[in-house]
Amino acid sequence: MRSFLNKRITRKEFFKKSFLLGISSLVLKVTEAFSGSKVNFKKEASYYKKIDTHTIQCELCPRRCILAEGQRSFCRAREPKEGKLYSLVYGLACAVHIDPIEKKPLFHFLPGTPIYSIATAGCNFRCKYCQNWSISQYPPEATSNIYLKPEEIVRQAKERDCPSIAYTYTEPSIFYEYMLDTARLAKRYGLKNMYHSNGSLNPKPVEELSLYLDGANIDLKAFNQKFYTDICSGYLDTVLNTLKILKQNKVWLEITNLVIPTLNDDLKEIRQMCLWIKENLGKDTPLHFSRFWPQYKLTYLYPTPLEILERARDIALECGLDFVYIGNIPGHPAENTYCPNCRRIVIERRGFSVLNKQIDEKGLCKFCGYGLPGVWA
Repeated sequence: MRSFLNKRITRKEFFKKSFLLGISSLVLKVTEAFSGSKVNFKKEASYYKKIDTHTIQCELCPRRCILAEGQRSFCRAREPKEGKLYSLVYGLACAVHIDPIEKKPLFHFLPGTPIYSIATAGCNFRCKYCQNWSISQYPPEATSNIYLKPEEIVRQAKERDCPSIAYTYTEPSIFYEYMLDTARLAKRYGLKNMYHSNGSLNPKPVEELSLYLDGANIDLKAFNQKFYTDICSGYLDTVLNTLKILKQNKVWLEITNLVIPTLNDDLKEIRQMCLWIKENLGKDTPLHFSRFWPQYKLTYLYPTPLEILERARDIALECGLDFVYIGNIPGHPAENTYCPNCRRIVIERRGFSVLNKQIDEKGLCKFCGYGLPGVWA
């Protein structure tokens, strides 16, 4: 079952496997591909205002798209009709997988457990290195989608012994209503909710979402606006504000910084970022420095040298952060979690696999009794 959900398959294979495995209930409807499909105006958007009888402004993210009927938002997932703004991706999951939670990455949140992961098409960024560009940079008409109601997501997660649900892969902010309804229902049934995001969301939506989130990993893509403008078409100040709100609302928070050679690998800037994290979010906020691999529009660059990642980690530790990891290099010692008190390995990892845990359900180190921050049970 898990191998079926863990890999991408064609629509034909999906129907065949669903029939053979007796889980055809997972598929309630499959949308047509880009050729000739119709947009469904079924779910009214949560955050918008009317400017006049013909114009609407979306207030979900800092772009605040101003749209007339027939125009599509920057994220490709919202459109006005008859004086209202609608989400075009509600219930249309273009990716459904069961992942190890370490893949998100979350290292201090139910380590070693599976997490039910979903996404829809679209994104409010234009990252030139996006690894999921084939779904994030296309409208819902151009992706193969499964019609999956929030109730079905929760049921599938519980049946597959997933203690949590992740809103991930693309940018979950753009399927905000879908995510929020699912998260509310998941909470009611004892499941936890995890949000992997670029952090580009306005304060009110973040505040509302925080009521139902247990964990989040936010991509802090760089620590200067020029990178956000040139490489991502995004806004650094909004991301920093989102991080603060999540922390204030006691959502377990981890940060990923993908280090891209020549673009955001300046060590002085990395030091500034680490000091900001310590001052504003706390020294116990896990920071993941992740290795870049050439893809999408940045195939001309080279993979991040290991020495740059190791130096970035050293700087973060020098700045006083307790938990600093190196990602995308399986087997590196910086994949492990070390107790800040006795310095022994309390969670040993290789890639996305947990090999050994020396920490109890209260987060106590089994060697010295030190309490590590996180969500452990």
